Amino acid sequence: MFLPHRITSPVLAGLLLYWTPGLEADEWTPLFNGRDLTGWEANADPGAFSVKNGILTAHATHPTNRGHLFTVDRDGNLLRFTNFELIVVARGEPSSNSGIFFHTDRETRDGKLHLKNGYEIQLNSTKKEKRKTGSLYDVRDLAESPVDETKWFTVRIQVEGKHIRAWIDDKQTVDYLEPTHPKRSPQRAGRLLNPKGGAIALQAHDDKSTFHFREIRIRPLP
Repeated sequence: MFLPHRITSPVLAGLLLYWTPGLEADEWTPLFNGRDLTGWEANADPGAFSVKNGILTAHATHPTNRGHLFTVDRDGNLLRFTNFELIVVARGEPSSNSGIFFHTDRETRDGKLHLKNGYEIQLNSTKKEKRKTGSLYDVRDLAESPVDETKWFTVRIQVEGKHIRAWIDDKQTVDYLEPTHPKRSPQRAGRLLNPKGGAIALQAHDDKSTFHFREIRIRPLP
């Protein structure tokens, strides 16, 4: 029987989520233990991610390169999820940019180290960035944010087959069914669901942006 409340290691919990068949859909597992970055690994700019007083903070040390923190197993391999529901409680400092990636991997597409593959739910408290919090970035974009990002808010993401849904504080912002042949701009060609699943990743966007995360948990969906 799968009993997530008895599992103290988020890495072990994640391994069970990925490898164990027949898990019950209502079983939640924490991906962040509130103490350190166990179960996570940065692909670039590791100094951008820190944990203090139960809060995971993303603040890039480089002005342009994008740092990302990925779910990994005990051997440093990407921890992949296919059908799932993800809960993230986040807060941004004023004029900050970040994002939550899923079905992604470590491959980048340019010199700024933007991730090449997977989808992003946008987190954005800036006026400059036109794609607002809750957008499925460059696929289903919002012109207005549903929340004040400087206060704690909850992001909920569901992936079931080709269906992607997202909510910000229980307001649905995304209801997207990936078509058989999605049309993407050349730089977003990898913005697709992977049948084998992908990692969850948090973004450290730039050295002027700071986002905080205090709860990250996931449950498998059939």
